[in-house]
Parts: sequence; C-alpha cells; structure tokens
Amino acid sequence: MANTEAALKEATTSIEGAVGAALVDYTSGMALGTIGGGKDLDLTVAAAGNTDVVRAKVRTMEMLGMKDEIEDILITLGGQYHLIRLLKGRGNNGLFLYVALDKQRANLAMARHQLKKIENALEV
Repeated sequence: MANTEAALKEATTSIEGAVGAALVDYTSGMALGTIGGGKDLDLTVAAAGNTDVVRAKVRTMEMLGMKDEIEDILITLGGQYHLIRLLKGRGNNGLFLYVALDKQRANLAMARHQLKKIENALEV
C-alpha cells in the first residue's frame, strides 16, 4: 500500500510525459498532495478548478438519473492531456487523482492503466 506522497511520485515517474500530479478532495477542493507542476501549472489552482469539473459531472449524472460511476475524465488541450481519476472504495469517496501529461510524450492508454494501478495501491 502506498501513501499519498509515494503514489504521486509513482505517477510522475511511471507515467510517460507526466508534468505534475495531485490527490484532491473534491468535497473541499483542497489538494491533499502535489508533485511537479511549475510556473506554467499551479497544481493548487488546478485542483480547485478540476473540483468544479468533477462536481458538475456528478450533478449532471444525478439530474439525468444515471446510476453509473465515473472512472475518469479527460480534458484535451493543445499541448497537454489532463486526466482526472475518481477514487473508489476503502473510504476514498470524494477523492480524485489528477495528472497533467505532455501530449507529445504521453501514451494516454498507458497513462490510464498506470493511474488505475496507482489507485489500487493507494492508502489514504
């Protein structure tokens, strides 16, 4: 089982093209941990902004009466992918892993696979 710091480090080292990662509580919008980022990617701001994205999608699914669960949300920018993976089980409701990827270096399918693996090992 990995703690937050170890899980985020694994995300940035094992996912090709990772620019930064965060573990976020979408009930409060707070980042519980961050790694990477930089002057062009403030992960604290990204955590708060992506919380709004997650809340909006959850609300929309409720209004539509959908009983399905969100696995992940992908936002594609000109030069980056932003991948949001909602955590399931073991008291992780209300949390998501967020990874920003360099579009030129990332393999999106492998990034999703690695993020799921990291989720399964994460102990919050």
